[in-house]
Amino acid sequence: MPKNSKVTLAPSKEAVTESVADLLALEQPMDYKSSQMSMGLSPGATAPGKGLLPSPDADGEDGRPSWNNKLEYILAQVGFSVGLGNVWRFPYLCQKNGGGAYLVPYFILLILIGIPLFFLELAVGQRIRRGSIGVWNYVYPQLGGIGVSSLMVCGFVGLYYNVIIGWSIFYFFQSFQFPLPWAECPMRRNGSQAIMEPECEKSSATTYFWYRQTLNITSSIDDTGGLNWRMTLSLLGAWIIVCMAVVKGIQSSGKVMYFSSLFPYVVLLCFLVRGLLLKGATDGIAHMFTPKLEKMLEPQVWREAATQVFFALGLGFGGVIAFSSYNKRDNNCHFDAALVSIINFVTSILATLVVFAVLGFKANVMNEKCVVENAEKILGYLNTGVLSRELIPPHINFSHLTSEDYSEMYGVIKTVTEEDFPQLGLDACLLADELNKAVQGTGLAFIAFTEAMTHFPASPFWSVMFFFMLINLGLGSMIGTMTGITTPILDAFKIRKEILCVVCCIIAFFLGLLFVQRSGNYFVAMFDDYSAGLPLTIVVFLENISVAWIYGTERFMQDLQDMLGFRPYSFYFYMWKFVSPAILVVLIVATVIEMAVSPAGYNAWIEAEGSERFMNYPPWALGMAYALILAALLPLPIVFIARRFNLLSDGSNKLSVSYRKGMMKDISNLEEQDEQRFILGKGPNEAPSPSPAHRPYLGPGGAQEMTNTSYGTSTKTGYQNIGSPESQL
Repeated sequence: MPKNSKVTLAPSKEAVTESVADLLALEQPMDYKSSQMSMGLSPGATAPGKGLLPSPDADGEDGRPSWNNKLEYILAQVGFSVGLGNVWRFPYLCQKNGGGAYLVPYFILLILIGIPLFFLELAVGQRIRRGSIGVWNYVYPQLGGIGVSSLMVCGFVGLYYNVIIGWSIFYFFQSFQFPLPWAECPMRRNGSQAIMEPECEKSSATTYFWYRQTLNITSSIDDTGGLNWRMTLSLLGAWIIVCMAVVKGIQSSGKVMYFSSLFPYVVLLCFLVRGLLLKGATDGIAHMFTPKLEKMLEPQVWREAATQVFFALGLGFGGVIAFSSYNKRDNNCHFDAALVSIINFVTSILATLVVFAVLGFKANVMNEKCVVENAEKILGYLNTGVLSRELIPPHINFSHLTSEDYSEMYGVIKTVTEEDFPQLGLDACLLADELNKAVQGTGLAFIAFTEAMTHFPASPFWSVMFFFMLINLGLGSMIGTMTGITTPILDAFKIRKEILCVVCCIIAFFLGLLFVQRSGNYFVAMFDDYSAGLPLTIVVFLENISVAWIYGTERFMQDLQDMLGFRPYSFYFYMWKFVSPAILVVLIVATVIEMAVSPAGYNAWIEAEGSERFMNYPPWALGMAYALILAALLPLPIVFIARRFNLLSDGSNKLSVSYRKGMMKDISNLEEQDEQRFILGKGPNEAPSPSPAHRPYLGPGGAQEMTNTSYGTSTKTGYQNIGSPESQL
């Protein structure tokens, strides 16, 4: 090529803000196999060599960290998606919504929205190699607030999620005792007599230990009660563990994932084997999976199934995108999406088997206790003449009374003494009633499960294993949450990751003191109900719209083909384009309606009654709850308006430090390389578009064109089409 050949702009009234040097610096060798995505095409058009982000010659050359191996990455994604919700939320929903029948809508929605949207997040993160803020700035700058909203939600969730890890740490250390400290109600002296603690007598030993000795909870959210120092120390320990796990980025968190992701499966399998050997375990599992098919016709069941699918995979948090951004660009993220989703589903089933095997055992123990207590009442009535001995079937032996014998005796007494029966105060003691007592969340982990473990042989061992499992499940999710926070910041600013991680953890600890007050449990419930649900659903809906409708589903499919080496199934095209957005809209509307219809409140622990009571939020607390939603969603309109009216620069042009290093390397070698590699293909018809692959900002107007002049030939290629989103910036 002649030395005096040059690249010139065809005459145009519109100014192009990128210089020729920028174009040459950002132009890549023509490699159709690794061609990239570009917003510089009109909707529906595709072309080789264009993409969301220009790719350095090799993944490792842009200075961005990468996973040591594929196993570390898969374990990180599994650790992030498989969390406490799989253990204490999915079994509850399964029991509440029809047992085995609930698995049908859950699996259908996993296929329709779970895997497609998980695949979408993996693909954009891997392709662009940025955190959530950088990704959506590149896809469509006016919706760059998506990434900021994700970061805000990650912050809110991380604050209270680590408190739960702190509770688990407290119970973990309390488990090194025999008998377990929650096995029996404490006694206190009343003069010369020892009496049972009244609050414990009215509730149960495990309930008392949770509310009084662990949380030392107040009776309302208005009464803060000051800091609970034991929970404060536990929270400090939790943040130290998290900080140590993430301080080196994926180099440290990847190693932690080998243990934190795999150990919970070892514990679950041990619990399953032990649980199946317990009396009544099969009753619990049979009750769990007995399908109630009529439940499948209720819209509420489908809404809760969609919500669980949505949160089980960690969609919208930014952690999925952050983890995948450290992958090589030719990684098969389609396989990863299917694999992690299936592992998540299987884990939920495994956890459900474990939970209901143990709860089936607990139900049998409680049922036997009920039979003994009521049999003693009947004996008292027989001895005092209140009941006639003729009412007792002759084959019944009170010294060896079974549940079936009691049920028969109870039925006879109820039939004969129909009018006076309520005054006797006898319970039916039905096993099904015990199994139908649905519990979830902290009620399952810290009350029901702990009570069941007190009846295990070698109960301290199983308690240590259980709470160590909860710590690891929480840690895996917290690593993903912290990565979702730190990765976008590291992409945007030149900060040492060690300093950023430590500062974030210190700030989070002090903000988390809100949750370790004596009333802190009420704030945990508030943040859980309001800070993530609706904001995350809207965030993922906008992610879907950005890719499927603004960028273009067909172009995205073509880019995936370039990246993966094969074209994904057409199934994903229709899911991203039509089905997933429609389901998300329905989910958003249903969530808003539920919030409007359901009273906003919390379950307060009333010490005098030894039970929970639903109370409405006071005005200040209700304002705080809605402020969480507003704070998470506010970046969306702010960034949109600011960029729409050019009040904020186009974030897509702010290259990360790591990418800029790779770009400057190309510039420094420009004069030494064949210019034909950067400007022309083998012939005029093969010339690559000189459009900067990072979608330069143009003012509104028509398309600019580039003219490649060499050897007297001129080839024109569209620089930016009128219909593309950037022309409207």
